[in-house]
Amino acid sequence: MVLNVKKVVLGTLVLVGVAAVGGWLSLDKETRGLLATVPTNRDLLFWTQPQRDAAFRALDRLPILAKVHVVPASGNPSPLPAGAPLKLPTDVDAYMAGQRMAALLVVHDGKLRMERYGLGFDGDGRWTSFSVAKSFTSTLVGAAVKDGYIKSLDDKVSLYIPDLKGSAYDDVSVRQLLTMTSGVKWNEDYADPNSDVAKFNNHKPTDGVDALVSYMRTLPRDVPAGTRWLYSTGETNLVGTLVQQATKKPLATYLAEKVWGPAGMEQQATWILSKTGQEIGGCCVQAAPRDYARMGQFILNGGMVNGKSIVPDGWWAEATTKRTDIGEPGRGYGYQWWTFDDGSYSARGIFGQGIFIDPKRKLVIVSNANWAGGARDKVAIVARDAFYRDVQKAVDDEGAAPAK
Repeated sequence: MVLNVKKVVLGTLVLVGVAAVGGWLSLDKETRGLLATVPTNRDLLFWTQPQRDAAFRALDRLPILAKVHVVPASGNPSPLPAGAPLKLPTDVDAYMAGQRMAALLVVHDGKLRMERYGLGFDGDGRWTSFSVAKSFTSTLVGAAVKDGYIKSLDDKVSLYIPDLKGSAYDDVSVRQLLTMTSGVKWNEDYADPNSDVAKFNNHKPTDGVDALVSYMRTLPRDVPAGTRWLYSTGETNLVGTLVQQATKKPLATYLAEKVWGPAGMEQQATWILSKTGQEIGGCCVQAAPRDYARMGQFILNGGMVNGKSIVPDGWWAEATTKRTDIGEPGRGYGYQWWTFDDGSYSARGIFGQGIFIDPKRKLVIVSNANWAGGARDKVAIVARDAFYRDVQKAVDDEGAAPAK
């Protein structure tokens, strides 16, 4: 259910010939070697595992890449002090091998208690986030509400994206778009050549209308708004468009202002652009693993800057708890966050990307990977959830142990 963003993003990528030579030469030798045969299929789901291993660390520099916007590093990086090594019952080496993991970080109570790397990757590089970016975009919605750019989550989407007026989205609120409960018909079946994902790639936009908006406004209503949850990256991309049009700023610029600078990110990030030159709200921020950890810590701490939150009072309580049922016991969906009934929540991207946050235990777990079993490797998903529980138990056991 997360795969369509790859079609939306990578279906726009084209070979750029001589203009790409500089970017190609900027790749490290290992990456160039693994991508010596440039993929002819523009959908990364069909790349070989070695190509993905190379590409995921360099998606913003590939010869087949569309443009990106840079999110500058903070001038004042926030510390991630080392803590005592976390003792786990898990064989971490075996776990990382099974996940085909590039980075695994555990931050507890503000201290970095585990930092491990694999696949020839290290903390100096950037790894792509895929749908983890959805939670970044959601956070920018909260900031736009606090800043007055968005008056209310109960406003209709078409108020901020006028080209949606007269479409099924006239009946959809910003809140319903955030929770994927629009009720608008959407098909993400990749085996179906008539799916919305497939048709979107070939859609010729109306003159003067953003390509995404031009397609999304043709979709019919399926059920009343607010009555059904249906995962749709197309709609998350609309959330990004909404923020851009409301703030009159690129998402990368707003992310730099509200998060990347204030949170003290150590390295620059990049955000891939669509074929119409806008950041893709549902995908593809590239960042360093430690900065993903800082993002989790920033949110865990309430998104505070100089004693004030970047989002309205009560935002996190709404955004990171179940707003709608997704048909899985103990889980739900908030404002572009996957929620657990124990109060924890996560940002998730295909092939094993994730930021898991547990406020009760002051815990952040960052995962970057290239799952062997594909974009939604069911075995890897179960193993990752088990690892989260092992870390939670280890933290609980430490708290219960008598002081020495």
